[in-house]
Amino acid sequence: MSHWWEHAVVYQVYVRSFADANGDGLGDLEGLRGRLDHIAALGVDAIWMTPIYPSPQLDHGYDVADYFAIDPIHGDLAAFDRLVADANALGLRVLLDIVPNHCSREHPWFLEALAAAPGSDARARFYFRDGKADGSPPNNWRAIFGGSVWTPVGGDDPQWYLGTFTPYQPDLDHTHPDVDAMFADALRFWFDRGVDGFRVDATPPVGKTPGLPDAPPLAPGEFNPHTRFRPEGHEVWRRWRSVIDEYMATHPGRELMMVSEAYAPRRPDLMAEYVRPDEFHQCFAFDLLMSPWHGPSMRRALADAVEHVAAHGTWPTIALNNHDAQRIVTRLAHDGITSPDAWTGDNLRAAEGEVDLVVGTRRARAAAGLLLALPGSVYLYQGEELGLPEVLDLPDELRQDPVFANTGGDKKGRDGCRVPLPWTASPVGSHGFSVTEGDDVAEPWLPQPADWGRYAADTQVDDESSMLSLYRRLLAARRSHLGRSEPGTTALIDDHDDLIVLRRGDVLIVCNVGAGPVDCAAVAGRAPLLTTDPSGTRGGTVVDRDTTVWFS
Repeated sequence: MSHWWEHAVVYQVYVRSFADANGDGLGDLEGLRGRLDHIAALGVDAIWMTPIYPSPQLDHGYDVADYFAIDPIHGDLAAFDRLVADANALGLRVLLDIVPNHCSREHPWFLEALAAAPGSDARARFYFRDGKADGSPPNNWRAIFGGSVWTPVGGDDPQWYLGTFTPYQPDLDHTHPDVDAMFADALRFWFDRGVDGFRVDATPPVGKTPGLPDAPPLAPGEFNPHTRFRPEGHEVWRRWRSVIDEYMATHPGRELMMVSEAYAPRRPDLMAEYVRPDEFHQCFAFDLLMSPWHGPSMRRALADAVEHVAAHGTWPTIALNNHDAQRIVTRLAHDGITSPDAWTGDNLRAAEGEVDLVVGTRRARAAAGLLLALPGSVYLYQGEELGLPEVLDLPDELRQDPVFANTGGDKKGRDGCRVPLPWTASPVGSHGFSVTEGDDVAEPWLPQPADWGRYAADTQVDDESSMLSLYRRLLAARRSHLGRSEPGTTALIDDHDDLIVLRRGDVLIVCNVGAGPVDCAAVAGRAPLLTTDPSGTRGGTVVDRDTTVWFS
């Protein structure tokens, strides 16, 4: 039996930056509802919204204070219900982001824990530990966003609490029955409101080695084995899967799913563990997102994604953009990106060098042609269909991402891919991001570049050569020509170092990442279906540089 999510294209909405209906400079649910037609017209199957729960917004919603409500900056439950109804009417399913590893320090449980004594049950929902006799933290673990994972409670309290990401995101201990029960209730609560599934944030840090021992010496890029990919975490996901399966059994006709966010650079074996039959339905494969524009590197990323998940009888889940990585137009515009040495294995650190956005845009078009030809499910990030580049020149004083502050500016953070979208060429209402009525329309929460209007949706919709038109054509061709594939039935053909050649049924997809045109013998006798080159195809068997062509 096939399921909708196995071959779906899902559109990620970073709600804060999508559309602002009340003029306060922040995106909201009513703004999203008013722009659903744009998403539906692309031809996608579902939307995924980043966290919209009540939060102090220190990590823009990934510090959750209440898993059962909507943050007033985004709307309320009534607005959410209207959004779900309208999305369903347009044929769109709805996924929510959920954050299991940690909550906000303003969550009632954590406030209760701070007020409770060491050793109390309230503290057992988290990781509170005594410091060492010399006054240092309980162990040597480092936070993902910089610094120690440990924060002292303060005052006369001898304990510290653990936050894998930041001090204001304390880790939850899922071995405590209250934590397990709360998340089970949260899943059911949102399923009852019509949600079709969850993107589960930061799954590898869930679960810790009992006793919390010191980390061994780690080489650059290595992860702490006591805090990542733990068997204790996989026990959590099996319990969540049971909740989903039981819900579907009692609600005939509902097809629910969850997808794991697990960054495991060049470790497809770890990624594949999340899609065992009793855990996640999908797990993101991020190596292509982080890959240099280099044939062997990209083929490795694709082979790892397709072959390892196929071993578990499921399909790959791939994206080229998201709210945690530099936008692909800019990422592929760096002059060093064609070298295999451009691999960083770190979504927060892109290749460096001079940027040529003309080249980056051409490569991004080719990458889209490859991405939307892949088997399994594909996730798009708002604005990639407009060809938006990364905003590299945000003033430091306006940066809001904790990555920037916690690394002392060593990593610029993720603000540059989160700048509010341009909907109209006119600058009024921040290029249509905010409502235009009244005198109290606020500036957007991050400033838009002066030339943002050139990327506006209304300038692209009738331009056949635009990025938006390309995405619409690719999505239409994906539906009409590629259909569904069983796991393991897609062939990657090793034809030429500069080519990625993919066979999907009767269609051959060729992506040329080299410095010049390449004659691809594999397409002899075939006719081009579409090309990502706005000037058209050469004809015959030649594929131009930085171009993807589909052949029938």
